[in-house]
Amino acid sequence: MNDLTFFEPVKERLQLVEERLHAQAKGFHPAMEAALEHLLSSGGKRIRPVLTLLTGGMLKTDPQRLVAMAAAVEMLHTATLVHDDLIDGSLVRRGIPTLNTQWSSAATVLTGDFLFARAAKLAAETESVAALHLFAQTLATIVNGEITQLFGGRGRASRADYDRRIYAKTASLFETSTTATAIIADSDEETKQRVRLYGHEIGMAFQIVDDILDFTSQTEKLGKPVASDLRQGLITLPTLYYIESNPDDKDIANVIEHDPCDEGCLERLLTAIRESGSIEKAQNEAEQHVARAIDALSNLPECVERLSLIEVARYIVRRNV
Repeated sequence: MNDLTFFEPVKERLQLVEERLHAQAKGFHPAMEAALEHLLSSGGKRIRPVLTLLTGGMLKTDPQRLVAMAAAVEMLHTATLVHDDLIDGSLVRRGIPTLNTQWSSAATVLTGDFLFARAAKLAAETESVAALHLFAQTLATIVNGEITQLFGGRGRASRADYDRRIYAKTASLFETSTTATAIIADSDEETKQRVRLYGHEIGMAFQIVDDILDFTSQTEKLGKPVASDLRQGLITLPTLYYIESNPDDKDIANVIEHDPCDEGCLERLLTAIRESGSIEKAQNEAEQHVARAIDALSNLPECVERLSLIEVARYIVRRNV
C-alpha cells in the first residue's frame, strides 16, 4: 500500500479513519471487538475511503465530516463482506479465514448487522440528511443486488444482468464514496454529477478487473479458489465475451445448467476462455470505463487530490491482486 503515490495526500486523514473504524466496537461485547479487529486486519487497501478523502480534499470538504463519511463507507463495505462470505460459504478472504469459519451463522449475521448499524452512525455524524439518504439508498441497492442474485442469479448470461449486478455489488458504493462528499461540501450540481460519474465508472472498472483476476490470478494471491464465479454459475464479462464467440460450447451449457458442475468441464472452459481473447476484451472495456472516469474530472479544481484521483483510476486497471 505504501508504494502507491495516491495515498500520500490523505495518509494523515486515512489514519484518523482507521482509528474511527477500530473504535466502533469499544464498549460492546468483547467478541464483537475481536471480530472487528479480525476484519479490519485483513489487508484491504481502503480504496473507498481514499476516494472519499481525495474527493473531499479537492472540494474543500469539512475535515471532520469528511473523515466520518470515509469511515462510514469502509464500515459499510466491511459489513457487506461479512454477509457475502456467509452467503457464499467462503472459507478465506485475502488469505485469512472468514468470520463464518469461526462463528456460527447466527453470530456472523448479527456481526454484519452490528457493522451496518455502526456504519449508519458514522454516516449520521456528517450531519447531512442528503448524504445519509444516499448512504441508506446505497445499502438498499447492494442488498437488492444480492437478493436478485440469490433468486435466479445462476447461469444468467445477459449483459444487462451483468451490468446491473456489478453496479449493485461494487460501483454503487464507489459512486457514493465520491458523491456523498460533494453533497457534504454543498457543491454545485455539475460538480456532484462529475464526481458521481467518476465514482461510477471506476467502480464498474474495479469489478470488471476483479472478474478478470478470477481467471488470471492464482489462489494464493486471490485468497480464494480461481474461477470461483464459474463454480457458482455466475457469468462475468470474460465469459460473456467468450459466449458471444462460442455460443454452442457445451461446457458453457454444463456450467449454466448444473449445480455443482463437473470439474473437468470447469478446467476445459477456464483454459478456453483464457486462450480466446475474451479476457483482453474485458480488460479493454475496463480501460474505457477508466478513460471516462478521468474525463469526468475535467474542469474540477486543479490540485494534488485531483491528480491522485486520476492515479487511482489508472491503478484500478493495472492491479494484479
